[in-house]
Amino acid sequence: MRILLFTGKGGVGKSTVAAGTAARAAAEGHRTLLLSTDGAHSLADAFGVAVGSEPTEVAPHLSVQQVDAQLRFQQSWVEVQGYLLSVLDRAGVDAVTAEELTVVPGAEEVLALLELRTQALTGEWDVVVVDCAPTAETLRLLALPEALGWYVERALPADRRLVRALRPVLTRAAGVPLPADSVLGALERLHADLVEVQALLSGPEASVRLVLTPEQVVVAEARRLHTTLSLFGYRVDGVVANRVFPAGGSDDWRAGWVLAQDDVLAGVEESFAGLPVWRAAYRAQEPVGLEALRGLAEELYAGDDPLAAPTGPGPFRITRSSDGAVLRLALPGATRSEVDLARTADDLVVTVGSYRRLLTLPTALARLDLVGAGVVDGELQVRFAGAPAAAVDVPPRRERTS
Repeated sequence: MRILLFTGKGGVGKSTVAAGTAARAAAEGHRTLLLSTDGAHSLADAFGVAVGSEPTEVAPHLSVQQVDAQLRFQQSWVEVQGYLLSVLDRAGVDAVTAEELTVVPGAEEVLALLELRTQALTGEWDVVVVDCAPTAETLRLLALPEALGWYVERALPADRRLVRALRPVLTRAAGVPLPADSVLGALERLHADLVEVQALLSGPEASVRLVLTPEQVVVAEARRLHTTLSLFGYRVDGVVANRVFPAGGSDDWRAGWVLAQDDVLAGVEESFAGLPVWRAAYRAQEPVGLEALRGLAEELYAGDDPLAAPTGPGPFRITRSSDGAVLRLALPGATRSEVDLARTADDLVVTVGSYRRLLTLPTALARLDLVGAGVVDGELQVRFAGAPAAAVDVPPRRERTS
């Protein structure tokens, strides 16, 4: 099954491009689901039909779904929320405030991911096209599986039988109720589901496609987005330059725009070297409806296969040698000064700009010493060698990239 995620700065037309790509995939006979995780849903407007919180067929082989985060929250979070409400009640927090406090930040993004997982596992689809939220929300969305998995794994008690036996004593001592088995079970299911989501979206059949318009500010944001998506282990397989003014004509105003966009597009080709850059012309009318969207995609991809799986290694890989190993993480566009690295026990903390990833090292690397790191040709290379490192009580060490 092929999974394509479309994102970009707000207002660049990512929803339209995602809808067009899905329409073309369906026209070729692929069972296609177009799913929106953007809180400001616009797919119903793009197709000119009503779309609900369940897959709605809008054409042969094509269904559209706009995730209802509130409904999914009520279905998936009720057990955990009930426990949190009981804790806040013991603490004297009034009911209305407690209700607000138990709506965890990022919950909507989590539930959108879980709905994507649910649909991917049904076996009903050959292609799932995801219309993501604008850049910042998309990064938060895609960083969640690994980050929440890290916290849940460390927060869950190792032995639930011990917690069950000691619950009465600990509850009296602490003054607040300890979570029941149903709550711990809900957290464990959440953890397992998020692990599946991470594997699904970072796998070889999934990739992200960046949508931009030929404007310097938009392109600069797309460059940073490419770097950060790679930091979290996601493949970017192409760039869509939308609303490109076609050359020709005697209109000086349009000719000026054509020249300005040509300069920006040259920078796009350079910044995203190695990736296809597809162009969609600025149209006299907004493409609304199935036929218009399909026509946009036909023009955009021309003779290319929009569903072709990405080739080559993923952003994260490990190469081994007789004297150690090198962990490699693609960070296209990143410079040495933007990358910071630290190791704490079995975790590697990689920071690029304002984004941070906690990487739990494989056992084979965790036992080795970190002997050096550097950014080479847009790739972070972390070198491990020597005798096995201490498995516990390792103080944080900050490594300079060179």
